[in-house]
Amino acid sequence: MIPADRRYTAEHEWAQPTGSGSVLRIGITSYAQENLGDIVYVSLPEVGQSLEAGQSFGEVESTKSVSDLYAPTAGTITARNDALDANPELVNSDPYGDGWMVEIEAADAAAAEALLDAAAYGEIIASAG
Repeated sequence: MIPADRRYTAEHEWAQPTGSGSVLRIGITSYAQENLGDIVYVSLPEVGQSLEAGQSFGEVESTKSVSDLYAPTAGTITARNDALDANPELVNSDPYGDGWMVEIEAADAAAAEALLDAAAYGEIIASAG
């Protein structure tokens, strides 16, 4: 199931407004973590780092491969999920909850609206099937 309360990218990241201004919580989708397999390491940027939309901001390493994480919007990192340092498997067990990656203060408050909604993202993964 694809949660309808957030937006998505074709690179399988999700962005969810946190309720505090233009801050978006970012993670990878269930589809992404299933295709990666068991996640053993997550590399995340430091708080304060500025990102451009589409820029790589970290990596997820699994038993199968290493995959880049891409910023869905331009902005500044305001928080990172340090729990992933000791428990990277949270990305597998709860990709839409405790397995979140970072929070970004979006440079453009409306940027998330330009991303894919759940239905459009669902079409992307259905066609990849």
